[in-house]
Amino acid sequence: MTKPFLILQLRPETEAADDEYAAFLAKGGLSAEQTHRIRLDQEDLPDLDLAGYAGVIVGGGPGCVSDPAAGKDPVEARIEAQVLGLMPQITQDDVPYLGCCYGIGILAHHLGAKVSKAHFGEPTGTSRCERTRASQGDPLLAGVPDQFDAFVGHKEAVQDLPEGAVHLLSSAPCPFQMIRYKSNVYATQFHPEADSDVFSLRIRVYNSSGYFRPEEADDLIAMCQAADVTQPERILRNFVGRYAG
Repeated sequence: MTKPFLILQLRPETEAADDEYAAFLAKGGLSAEQTHRIRLDQEDLPDLDLAGYAGVIVGGGPGCVSDPAAGKDPVEARIEAQVLGLMPQITQDDVPYLGCCYGIGILAHHLGAKVSKAHFGEPTGTSRCERTRASQGDPLLAGVPDQFDAFVGHKEAVQDLPEGAVHLLSSAPCPFQMIRYKSNVYATQFHPEADSDVFSLRIRVYNSSGYFRPEEADDLIAMCQAADVTQPERILRNFVGRYAG
């Protein structure tokens, strides 16, 4: 039997979490039977043998690794601790990993790089991503053009390239849009699973979460619906295709 993909979700909001999971399935070309889904807001991580999985996909969420520990929401703090607890094995054993948005902060923080709200913030919406020279030949970027738009919405960002990591994609407001560590550990600042409908729903769900002013929501949704964002999902599908076995 083909190994399943472990999908770890960090969103406490059920509507957003369910929609994100459906997007991972649709854009990754996966069936539910090919995944092991864990919502970390609802259950603790069991003892996992990561060798039994084709790869690990970590979704986004409202938490920030750069927030002071004393001020973290208890649920978000528990979620963050559990994901970080997997990172030593993932990075040491080069386990296939794709961290999306929050997942790049988790990876960079684990590798000792600075993640903060000081620089490289982006307004919620689309960001023009550009491939770096180092991205040439990377299997997850096969078929991806040199420039493309992706959906972003984040309060913190990676400030410096983690030691040992390769810089694959950049944007003008936020340099580190995609990185790779070793051969199989990847992370994106943008959301490779998000299309216009997915991101519109998140704008509605996170209307009062500090990503934008609530009165901007309708205009942002209209912008999303008009946007041409089709390339990021190739990265997710390439990840699944490479490691599905």
